Amino acid sequence: MTTTWGKLEPEPRSEPPARTFHYLLAAACGAFAGWIDIKIGDLLFTALLVLASCMLLGILRPQKPWRWVVLVGVFVPVADLLAYLLMAQKPYRAQIYESLLAFLPGIAGAYGGSAMRAAIDNLISK
Repeated sequence: MTTTWGKLEPEPRSEPPARTFHYLLAAACGAFAGWIDIKIGDLLFTALLVLASCMLLGILRPQKPWRWVVLVGVFVPVADLLAYLLMAQKPYRAQIYESLLAFLPGIAGAYGGSAMRAAIDNLISK
């Protein structure tokens, strides 16, 4: 909060369109990873997609990397659950439970991307 002549004014918000773009990109990457998990059924390839997506988002917006893990990773189990409930192709219950493992490479990717951005910024600033 800043004061101007005795009035309190809110802090200016930082670029909502850019922030919205990153959240939409995270949702699109997560939905794509969930769709690939349903169509191909290979959790290793899905984990690679989640890792790459979270790393890219961690590089683009390194503040609070846990949000990219949540936003990208949540779509994989949700997509498996929706496929189980709505589609004729029924994944096994084990596939739904193992889709929760997509959060682990997401953690590595998001925090690795954030650390990579910090290292690059440190090298460029000198």
